[in-house]
Amino acid sequence: MLPITVDAAGENFIEIVPHKAKAGYLTGYADPEFIENLQHISLPFLGPGKHRGFPVEGDSMPPHEDGSIIIGRYVEKLGEVMDGKTYILITKNEGIVYKRLNRNKKNALVVESDNSFYPTYEVKASDILEIWEYECNIGRSDRKLENVETASVKDLFLELKREINDLKTKR
Repeated sequence: MLPITVDAAGENFIEIVPHKAKAGYLTGYADPEFIENLQHISLPFLGPGKHRGFPVEGDSMPPHEDGSIIIGRYVEKLGEVMDGKTYILITKNEGIVYKRLNRNKKNALVVESDNSFYPTYEVKASDILEIWEYECNIGRSDRKLENVETASVKDLFLELKREINDLKTKR
């Protein structure tokens, strides 16, 4: 049972999981009182479904930056996950992650970052507590994206850095 909050007209609010409470969400995600105490917003253009907002950290999923909030629609069944789309996963081991998913395995999801510097990994279906499909984001930056040439040079350096780190760990 997914706890939710609604307004006086019965419309779903979007609960915002605060950055500082990120770790706390794993212990409170099923507690109606915890969910009731989260901040709420309403975005009427989202349509039906239960939505929740999660802050972005890091650089693994460009163009989303630190401080942006990803709004996700609750996915009830693992079978609803579509290959190549992005999702917020709430897992026992990884915590909260925002990644591109593929169902290449029978009892696991292949999880991949859009930033090629970060390695692909698997999450067992039994470790997944919640899945939220990307609906929109609330950005906090109007920074111009890098041009393609700059991005490809950066990707080359990041790949080189990863290979050097791999060599160091093999020693």
